[in-house]
Amino acid sequence: MTARAVSFSGVEKTYKRPRLLGAQYTTAVKGLSFEIPAGEVTGLLGLNGAGKTTIMKLITGLLFPTAGKIRVFGHSPEDSEAKARVGFLPELPYFQPQVKPAEALGYYGRLSGMSGAGLSLAIESSMRKTGLEPHAGKKISEFSKGMLQRLGLAQALLHKPDLLVLDEPVSGLDPLAIHDIRALLSGLNAEGRAIFLSSHSISEVEKLCSRVLIMVRGSLAATVIRAEWESSPGGLETIFVEAVK
Repeated sequence: MTARAVSFSGVEKTYKRPRLLGAQYTTAVKGLSFEIPAGEVTGLLGLNGAGKTTIMKLITGLLFPTAGKIRVFGHSPEDSEAKARVGFLPELPYFQPQVKPAEALGYYGRLSGMSGAGLSLAIESSMRKTGLEPHAGKKISEFSKGMLQRLGLAQALLHKPDLLVLDEPVSGLDPLAIHDIRALLSGLNAEGRAIFLSSHSISEVEKLCSRVLIMVRGSLAATVIRAEWESSPGGLETIFVEAVK
């Protein structure tokens, strides 16, 4: 039986927004059940508003489900045991612009409870893996979008997580930067890390993932494995378009 990095069982998330008269309720995900296998790359596709970012925030414990059960390596997402095994790259990572990358990584490492020689080695390793070493002397204000994505990945890798949750990791990047990030993620997966990523780039998802979840208006419309899109005349794009119609 394949080990599970993440499992959702009947998960629902409803947002409550105060209004002048009463409140407005919006359900972002509903009746959601799926699994993310450990050690595999799983993609998440859907149109804007399909619930992708909500799912990622539920996995990382930044949001709490209204109903249902979520487990990350067998633990509730808000438990320290789960958080210690997950690294998160948000769609728009932010770092103080006037510091250098190692300083930024040191700050986030200390927030994670790291310190001393262990933190220094982790910073060195993360910068090497993400190609940041040649840019160690620059301030973050000098970084391109691609370099910021590398720094965001370095931050997510600091504590050597078993699962990387990546929200639009290649958004806004030029082709060379996309190639570099793809190679980096493939290498991390080869080390045994599970990767869960959302993207609007279906071609990138095809290249990286072994399975894909397709979301439509907060519900899981399809789970597709690589063999299915490789045998489809139109590939994953055709399967996706049919699912979201």
